[in-house]
Amino acid sequence: MNVCRVLGTLVSTAKHPAYVGHKLLLCQPLDAEGMEAGDVIIAVDHVQAGVGDRVLVMQEGGGIRLLLGAVDGKLPIRSLIVGVVDEVTVDGVAVGAGERGTGQAAPPRASGRKAAGRKGEKRTGRP
Repeated sequence: MNVCRVLGTLVSTAKHPAYVGHKLLLCQPLDAEGMEAGDVIIAVDHVQAGVGDRVLVMQEGGGIRLLLGAVDGKLPIRSLIVGVVDEVTVDGVAVGAGERGTGQAAPPRASGRKAAGRKGEKRTGRP
């Protein structure tokens, strides 16, 4: 699994049926200090993450198939967001809390995670 920062969304009207109804997000992997590390990946959102969130991305096919309930054991999804990261600590010190991997602390949000909704739905503001 990798800790990543969500950079944006990806919209695709023509896609494999396994992706229908799932939000796709562009994710930048981060190193232990919260700095950008590696190429941007596309991941299926399973936890209602939003742009700017630090997330935990699973890239293991067997686990993804179990989480998404693949009946036939086949699922063309390689990366799945399975958590929103609130804090990372190394030796008791919070690291990498900055926006987009800058290493500078980001201001905390009052409600924790962003409220998510489908296009056209009202956001409630609850976690």
